[in-house]
Amino acid sequence: MSSVAELKSDTASQTVYFRCVAGCAEKHSIYDVIYTCPTCGSLLEVHHERQPLKKRNAYQWQQLFDSRASTSSWPYGSGVWGMREWVIPSLADENVVSMFEGNTNLFWAERLGKQLGVPDLWIKLCGNSHTGSFKDLGMTVLVSVVKQMMAQGSPVKAVACASTGDTSAALAAYAAYAGIPAVIFLPAGKVSTAQLIQPVSNGAHVLALDTDFDGCMKIVQEVTKDDSIYLANSMNSLRIEGQKTVGIEIVRQFEWEVPDWIIIPVGNLGNISALHKGFQLMMDLGLINRMPRLVAAQTERANPFYQSFKNGFREKVSVTASDTLANAIRIGDPVSYVKAVKAVQETDGIVEQASEDELAAAAAHADLTGMFTCPHTGVALAVLTKLIKRGVIKSSDRTVVLSTAHGLKFTDFKVGYHESTLEGINSQYANPAVHLPADASAVKDEIAKRLNL
Repeated sequence: MSSVAELKSDTASQTVYFRCVAGCAEKHSIYDVIYTCPTCGSLLEVHHERQPLKKRNAYQWQQLFDSRASTSSWPYGSGVWGMREWVIPSLADENVVSMFEGNTNLFWAERLGKQLGVPDLWIKLCGNSHTGSFKDLGMTVLVSVVKQMMAQGSPVKAVACASTGDTSAALAAYAAYAGIPAVIFLPAGKVSTAQLIQPVSNGAHVLALDTDFDGCMKIVQEVTKDDSIYLANSMNSLRIEGQKTVGIEIVRQFEWEVPDWIIIPVGNLGNISALHKGFQLMMDLGLINRMPRLVAAQTERANPFYQSFKNGFREKVSVTASDTLANAIRIGDPVSYVKAVKAVQETDGIVEQASEDELAAAAAHADLTGMFTCPHTGVALAVLTKLIKRGVIKSSDRTVVLSTAHGLKFTDFKVGYHESTLEGINSQYANPAVHLPADASAVKDEIAKRLNL
């Protein structure tokens, strides 16, 4: 006879399942090794039947999530698993692989906002997480599901991903915590030292390939055709389930009020797809009554989504991405294109780009107001600045910028900027250290010069 827990798990599995984003009729278990629709080849999404979730009203959901936030109750203190019913409700407690990710601070960038002309500016500091990026939100879900699959006798023996840095760090850490082998494919010479050492330290099998991210992505897709190695990139919709909670978290932190704008740097486009998915769920369950306008920010050197936006999304554009300071979004053929188009269109969103000089300047400017921004956040801040100057974002608009990773993962970028050694970059905010003799008079003279005393 089945236990009560098994019966609950079976019921939850029937209401949460993979389905094709293109509308094919088949349903697939989230515990199956499957990434794309077997009928048409489109991406899958994790779908939650709405009717069972409507057993609680909007106020009851808000109260439940508020009561769990940042508590020590396992696993609900996690920003992801505190919304467990909206993520993977069928997961057994013993298979949750969590480091209490999420619940990152929503920083009021008051000084920067006033300087830019938008005093209601907020930065969602997703880099204040276990491995230093928002990728933890998706990886806790994926690795937890894999752990349950393995417990149920799945042929999966390891997890693998292609990465430009942050994804590999998150996968390696969560896999190590769960005791699951991880295989990492990195583009050789295109990942910062701080990012490279994370999966190395966590015991992952790190393979540096003589190609770019898109080349690594093709190889990992080939390798994971063998069901013994499970694909952990964002084309796997389990990642999106965790990442969608950041949008819900933002609204909860605003006491369930929706901001006017959310700006996010994008590469493979899973992040903006996830944001939209979280907001759509809140809309369907009556927790909110409008969407924020979503802005996808790209670097000029890896801008396929921007080019597609400029042609009205009539066709998907792929490019050969060039070297960029924002290496985590150096992606020329984004996997989650279809989902991201929907996110932009259904939120009256915008796709904009930033040059290398613009992103570097925006990051340095933000740092002067107390932040410590990664180059990808610099892309989003540069796009914010453009939209303010064009009058698209108004001074009264509540605006949120997603800071996707911690600046400490990109110290080479910071050092190069302040030493004015970044090629083609005008380091207008450079603030290099000044070396002086150990002489009080020399020190006093320098201080007087700097402070205009």
